[in-house]
Amino acid sequence: MDLEDIRQELAAFPGTRLAEANGASFALYDPKGDLPPQRQMPWATIVTADTKFDNASNLDRPGVFRLNIALTRDRFGEIVPPGDYDVTALDVLFPHPVYAGQHWVCVINPDRTWPAARKLLDEAYEFAVRKFDNAERRRR
Repeated sequence: MDLEDIRQELAAFPGTRLAEANGASFALYDPKGDLPPQRQMPWATIVTADTKFDNASNLDRPGVFRLNIALTRDRFGEIVPPGDYDVTALDVLFPHPVYAGQHWVCVINPDRTWPAARKLLDEAYEFAVRKFDNAERRRR
């Protein structure tokens, strides 16, 4: 899967809009298009370059990008066993080098891993919808 194909996949999830900043894409569940900034939490992101705060994956390599996916704590624990990971490896699912503590997983340039990553995107989207719906109920 190339970068643009994955962006299109993310944008196709109902109620999702893609926000772009500094070469990164943020998939936000915002079905009404009116979430205030403090409530805009992405359920998936695509990062195309190293930043001051996240440079472990060496994303400044030509043609390299990282797909990041937010999961529930339980699901994260099921698919990411404790251990050491090469966070620069291509096409390998691993805990996010910065946000693993918040249950994010990622894959650099998914290819063979795309079917598994796509399934995780479905799960992340469903989790985002649940969180949004729960917050809406609390506000009523």
